[in-house]
Amino acid sequence: MSERSEGGIIRAAWRWLTEEPAEQKATWGLETGPSRIAYSDQDNFTTNRVTVADYMDGMVKRNPMGLSATFACVNLLAGTAASLAPSVYRPGPDGVAVEDVNHPLYWVLKLDPNFDQDDYEFWEFMFASVELQGNAYAEKVVNGVGNVTALLPVLNPASMAVRRLSTGDREYSWTQNGVAKVRRQEQMLHIRGMGGDGLKGASTLSVCAGAFSAASSTDTLAREFFTNGVFTSGLLSTDTALDGEQRAKLEKLLQEKFVGAVNAGRPMVLDNGLKWSSLSINPEDAQLLESRKFSGEEICRIFGVPPGMVGYGDKASNWGTGKEVDVLGFEKFTLRKRLRRFERALTKQLLTRVERQSGAYIKFNIEGLLRGDSAGRAAFYQIMVRLGVLTRNEARKLENLPPIEGGDVPIVQMQDIPLAQAVSGIDGGDGQ
Repeated sequence: MSERSEGGIIRAAWRWLTEEPAEQKATWGLETGPSRIAYSDQDNFTTNRVTVADYMDGMVKRNPMGLSATFACVNLLAGTAASLAPSVYRPGPDGVAVEDVNHPLYWVLKLDPNFDQDDYEFWEFMFASVELQGNAYAEKVVNGVGNVTALLPVLNPASMAVRRLSTGDREYSWTQNGVAKVRRQEQMLHIRGMGGDGLKGASTLSVCAGAFSAASSTDTLAREFFTNGVFTSGLLSTDTALDGEQRAKLEKLLQEKFVGAVNAGRPMVLDNGLKWSSLSINPEDAQLLESRKFSGEEICRIFGVPPGMVGYGDKASNWGTGKEVDVLGFEKFTLRKRLRRFERALTKQLLTRVERQSGAYIKFNIEGLLRGDSAGRAAFYQIMVRLGVLTRNEARKLENLPPIEGGDVPIVQMQDIPLAQAVSGIDGGDGQ
């Protein structure tokens, strides 16, 4: 498939989500004695070296993204960050930073990074790469005057080899769609995650392999438990022995009158010594459910996501003020540092030194995420306008409303007079 064929990047992107760095692949295999079993060897089944259960366990452990908690955390982090499109900012005439819509990078960062992807898909992929593999790479496409016109993501960051040259620069080599590529440091955008060796960030899937493996094992146990276990809501018993015909009649009666949501709550009339005993989950089964919950919360800790935001936690943390606190904590302590990492890397690697020295920088628009509900925004604007911090037109601009005549004059609280008039002590019309 051509690298630029329709949908090619999206399909290829999912292939690497479950692939770990080459130097760490052995940690996900099944070890039996001195040799490692290869799951791709089809003769394993015929030679009885691998059972079906072993094969399924291996497949689960090699696919951490198959864990619901992992997928939910990465989807939340990458999707939320991608919704805050970055842009180029420069100092304005009055010293306040303004968005530089005429900068060559404006179109690439905020609208159209490459032929196949829009800005949301591109940034979602890049953030997911850092979360899982610890690194995100994109090849720069530069025109004749040196401006970056496109960013092509490396679809399999786990296969990237980075080495330090004698000149001190870094060299990147990888294979994509069967084509070997080698690029210099200035030709690549490389965003590193936490840890690593200075050349590459540490892969979350490798560093926390034990936690993902334990969660996968718990999921496998639960799947087998619910697949092979015997479950019933209760027992119908009697001291009198029943023959086959009587058993069949009782089973048919239960199926017809007491099974299903429509029959829920229907009273049961019993005679001839029949007794109904309800069954509840036993402690062992309850412990299994608690283990699954713990595994999910442990994955949330790895990614720094409040459990309540991906469906874990108790009811108190999933509604009302508990949810509000989770959202604020997520924005301040989880999302902000990730955005900062990207902002600094983009500013350093995409802007020239002259641009950076002049005060230009790249920033994600987190203000959109911090917007409250309608009542909260109205109260905020009212206070800011009354204090003279915002003009009426500045507040209207934040709500995508057109300016009004006279709305560019700052006013102060009390008499709503122009701020300059209040400062100069000129009479505001009431003799004061």
